[in-house]
Amino acid sequence: MKLENRRAIVTGAAQGLGFAIASRLNAEGCKVAMLDINEEKVCAAAAELKDCFGVKCNVSSADDIAAAVKTCAEKLGGIDIVVNNAGILHNSSIPEATEKEWDMVLAINLKGPFFVVQQALPYLKESSCARVINIGSLAGRMGGFETGLAYSASKGGINALTMGLARQLSPFKINVNAVCPGTTETPITQAFTPEAMERLLTRIPLGRLGQPADMAAAVAFLASDDAAFITGLLMDVNGGMYMG
Repeated sequence: MKLENRRAIVTGAAQGLGFAIASRLNAEGCKVAMLDINEEKVCAAAAELKDCFGVKCNVSSADDIAAAVKTCAEKLGGIDIVVNNAGILHNSSIPEATEKEWDMVLAINLKGPFFVVQQALPYLKESSCARVINIGSLAGRMGGFETGLAYSASKGGINALTMGLARQLSPFKINVNAVCPGTTETPITQAFTPEAMERLLTRIPLGRLGQPADMAAAVAFLASDDAAFITGLLMDVNGGMYMG
């Protein structure tokens, strides 16, 4: 197991991509703290795995993040890996988008990851194998095809945040990278209409939707020693939807 005895926190881990990431890290030997706003669901998900536990956390609240990260670090005995996965998707058109929707998307998708890293930083500095892995999106690379612009902007922000963190945390030997999925079969894509999903599928050269396991494999690689000399990378895992 490549990640034996390493300690990870994964946000948005109750279902979908977050659960797949937590499961893969756990299979590679990690102890995983699984964070989610749905406490009952995340604790039930953690019970399916070994050496994992669930913690309630609303990542749009800096106070919630501070309390949750402290709890995780105490239970894990430190933190080696942070995976910022929690996110929401809205597909409102430009005329239909509201201030409330915009603020919520940016708070969860962009503000949350920054403050998770901020609170985990003292523990990451003490780790000999510190990794931060943000979950971006194809939409953040090129604006998206069907997504609302609040989502695209939040994921573009994740790209900038990833590169900025990579540069500023490099003196502490903390590697910071992002996985940028294309359209992936998770609960978040239920926001798309069937017609939109059909259009998106035609844009994938490899001819299928991404699966959570595809993204989890990329996260596991970036968390491993095999990626020790990689930082500031935006890793596109999208079946060829975006090449550049």
